Amino acid sequence: MQRPNSSEYPSYFAGYINAVPEGDLPDLLEEQKRAAIELFRSLTEEDSGFRYLPEKWSIKETLGHVIDTERVMSYRLLRIGRGDTTPLPGFDQDELMKGASFDRRSLESLIKEYGAVRDSSLELFSGLPEESWTRQGTVADNGITARALAYIIAGHERHHVRILKERYLTELHTAE
Repeated sequence: MQRPNSSEYPSYFAGYINAVPEGDLPDLLEEQKRAAIELFRSLTEEDSGFRYLPEKWSIKETLGHVIDTERVMSYRLLRIGRGDTTPLPGFDQDELMKGASFDRRSLESLIKEYGAVRDSSLELFSGLPEESWTRQGTVADNGITARALAYIIAGHERHHVRILKERYLTELHTAE
C-alpha cells in the first residue's frame, strides 16, 4: 500500500500520516501492537492512573482513547473501502471520554482490548481488495480515502505513544 498523497485527506491529519515511517503498513501496525503491549505491561496498575497534569487524561484513558479512535477509523475505513459513499459524521473525543470509564478498568483489560481491536483492524485490511484503498468517502464534510484512514490509525497511535514516553513516563519516573 502506498502512502496517501495530501489530496486524500484533510490537512489536519497530515501530522499523523507524515509520522508513519516508510515500509509495509500491516507489518508496522503489527510491530506497533507488540511494542505498545510491551510498554503498557511495563507499568503497574498504580502507574496507569498517572496524569502529568491534573486536567490531562490518565495513562489508562490515553490507551482507551487510542482504542476508541482506532475503532472509529476502522469503521470509517470499512464503509469507504467497501464503496459506501454515505457521508459519515465526525466524533468528539472529549464526549467519548465522558462516556467511558477507563480508569475503573484494569490496565490488563485495556491492553487485551487494544490487542483485539488492532487484530480486528489488521484482519479488515487483509481482506480488502487493492481497489478499495483508493476509494474516497466523506467524513465530517471532508474527503478521505480508505488508505488515508489506515495511515491515520498508525500515526495517531505513534503520536500518543510519543506523548506517553516524553511527558507521562518522564514525569512519572521523576515523581518516584
